[in-house]
Amino acid sequence: MRSEARESAFKIIFAQLFHDGCDGAFKSSVLRKSGLKGEDAEFALRLVSLVEEHKEELTAQLTKRVERFADYRIYSADKAILLIALAEIFYCDDVPPVVSVSEAAALARKFSTENSANFVNGVLAGVINS
Repeated sequence: MRSEARESAFKIIFAQLFHDGCDGAFKSSVLRKSGLKGEDAEFALRLVSLVEEHKEELTAQLTKRVERFADYRIYSADKAILLIALAEIFYCDDVPPVVSVSEAAALARKFSTENSANFVNGVLAGVINS
């Protein structure tokens, strides 16, 4: 299921925020522990690849959308979630933007603070409505 794929992509991107270039063994381990195979594993790796490939552009979009917050003030979990959602919105034509926003808010509810889902939802709503 794609929700689990996004969760695995989140775990990998989150780890990369602290350790540049997580190796293939780490990525495989995350996918294996999540039980992802086939298309779902491919989707997770596609999201990770998109974030890796377009990280500067995605970070610039994020910075533009959160003018009130310096980059260092955004929780790392929220940043990882937002990078994945932005990658989906800009580069995954097969995923409707509203689905990306909804899934990102769900990840924020699960992995971040009490207010993170609203923060993530607001930032991404600004992206898709502009």
